Amino acid sequence: MKSSLFQSARTLLLVAPLLMLGLVGCVTPDNKKAMQPPSGESNPGDTDVARLRVGDVVTVVLAGIPDAPEAQEKPIKEDGTITMPDIGRLKAVGLTAAELEDFIHDLYVPKFYNHLTVTVKVTGDRVYFVQGEVKAPGRLIYTGQITVTKAITSAGDFTEFAKHTNVVLIRSNGQRFVINCDAILDGEQPDPPVYPGDQVQVKKRMW
Repeated sequence: MKSSLFQSARTLLLVAPLLMLGLVGCVTPDNKKAMQPPSGESNPGDTDVARLRVGDVVTVVLAGIPDAPEAQEKPIKEDGTITMPDIGRLKAVGLTAAELEDFIHDLYVPKFYNHLTVTVKVTGDRVYFVQGEVKAPGRLIYTGQITVTKAITSAGDFTEFAKHTNVVLIRSNGQRFVINCDAILDGEQPDPPVYPGDQVQVKKRMW
């Protein structure tokens, strides 16, 4: 009996360090991952305007056709699309203005027109979104570098029902990170940047 207990204790002592190593390897705070720019983009900051993102507004001009419509301003919606007459919704996020011109052209020609000239220009302000348990949720103008906690402050700050430890940061490319804002304010974790087209979602406490 004593031998069996001794063997079990020795096995536990051998396994415990391995378990601890495994647990340590799994602990990678989302805040640290979220400090990196969205994957596939070298620097999505103020000067990188080549590729379209959620929140951008594009002006689309169709020319060279009978009764050509006036220039149309199209905000890129949260699902990454714009809507055009006859062809409906089409994916715009991730394309350059020139690529979007070609994409729209090929959807219209030759199905609707034999000849068509498409011009796309990026207009309007760049934006980000703060939603959920904040006092003034909605679409906010991106005026320069900003972080998750500052974005929440810009949206009126947390409501009394907000869960500070479960804030979701969604990049324009779909990457998701769970952010602990209490840990940020205590100086325990970094405060991730918010880029144009990003969404910050503040969850509600269950009690």
